Amino acid sequence: MVILITGGAGFIGSALIRSIINTTNDSVVNIDKLTYAGNLESLTEIDSSDHYIFEQVDICNQSELERIFNQYQPAAVMHLAAESHVDRSIDGPSVFIETNIVGTYTLLEVSRTYWNGLDLDRKSAFRFHHISTDEVYGDLDRPEDLFTEQTPYAPSSPYSASKASSDHLVRSWYRTYGLPTLISNCSNNYGPYHFPEKLIPLMILNALDGKPLPVYGKGNQVRDWLYVDDHARALYKVVTEGQVGDTYNIGGHNEKENIEVVHTICELLDELSPLSHVPHASLITHVVDRPGHDLRYAIDASKIQRELGWTPQETFESGIRKTVEWYLDNLEWCQRVQDGSYQRQRLGSSS
Repeated sequence: MVILITGGAGFIGSALIRSIINTTNDSVVNIDKLTYAGNLESLTEIDSSDHYIFEQVDICNQSELERIFNQYQPAAVMHLAAESHVDRSIDGPSVFIETNIVGTYTLLEVSRTYWNGLDLDRKSAFRFHHISTDEVYGDLDRPEDLFTEQTPYAPSSPYSASKASSDHLVRSWYRTYGLPTLISNCSNNYGPYHFPEKLIPLMILNALDGKPLPVYGKGNQVRDWLYVDDHARALYKVVTEGQVGDTYNIGGHNEKENIEVVHTICELLDELSPLSHVPHASLITHVVDRPGHDLRYAIDASKIQRELGWTPQETFESGIRKTVEWYLDNLEWCQRVQDGSYQRQRLGSSS
């Protein structure tokens, strides 16, 4: 089938596309505006495939979305395009409202018009899969608590509020119009090709350069860490086997305090890159916590395991080692992101 993926040049989107192209016979149309976080170099290994097409389009552009739907006739939409960095949402929330809310609305409306025009068989088979975050749930008070698919929404940041809004839109298009939607909410992803402003790649690259490793507050914020390739497998399970109208929480079963994650990275770098700044943990610097910082996220992923047979293949120990090794082996990719040269791809690039 043809799958239309929005935000496919981002971290999770590119992992999903690589997985689909490498492991299935499906074709992918990748729609990405190529903002600062979109990087086509993350798709180099598959961009010559006959099953892959790239379209540089903003999801707020209704006419361009209509052209793409009419041209490629997708059987499914997997919607990942979003502004996703909490600190950036605090500094400038407007772009989060525009992309995450208005963009999702525009995509839903174009999808609905397209879906209504399909013949009965194709209409029955069509799916709209919205990929969201566990941050819409707020945070957890007690150590035994977990986010389930029934947890009430309580977003804490402009980013998570915009994602919660988009989740509500998707559910309402299913309830009101019958558009066959699914939603998944994931925990913190990590792995290869992660943009260096995020915690794990930032710590790795700062440590290699001998720069401070900034940790918010005491570093006791707890996150459930999900290896990105495990997430990609789960997303494909949801869009191909999930129950229309349902929500699936996707977690890695790896709760760690941020400070523990940073120490683990430092220990791996002490082992794998002993010529840099050993001990790397000496670079840890505690900084003032950010406003509204959630203390603990944790996912109950029993539903997707029970109903779709998905479980993560990577432990945190195996996944974080693979991640550190990938960054050590791909410092040129990192350098192009850090110096901004990767952004030259925006100028009329396509595959």
